[in-house]
Amino acid sequence: MLLLLNGRIAGISGIVGRLLQGGNPAQNIPFVVGLVLGPLLFAVIFDRFPSVTVAATWPTIIVAGLLVGLGTRMGAGCTSGHGIVGIALHSPRSIVATAIFLISGMATATFMGVYQ
Repeated sequence: MLLLLNGRIAGISGIVGRLLQGGNPAQNIPFVVGLVLGPLLFAVIFDRFPSVTVAATWPTIIVAGLLVGLGTRMGAGCTSGHGIVGIALHSPRSIVATAIFLISGMATATFMGVYQ
């Protein structure tokens, strides 16, 4: 929808990055507010929050978040930018990036013992 109406891709890391770097707030704030309000609206409509359990410590979550941030800078985009928009636009770079995301995720899950 963002691409169709505004000519901009919905890459979350880019949108949040531009907002944090002082980009045009009129373009970025409504998108970020929508990301926050979406789950709250779900909770109001369905009278519950989805149940989510994370079996990781806070230090692990923080390190993982920092690594994701580093990866989005190194890969010039995040999974939403490459995996959803880039593939839909038939971008070879995005197809390769998404394949690397998936392979890295499977290797990490295997290494961390998620499949036990």
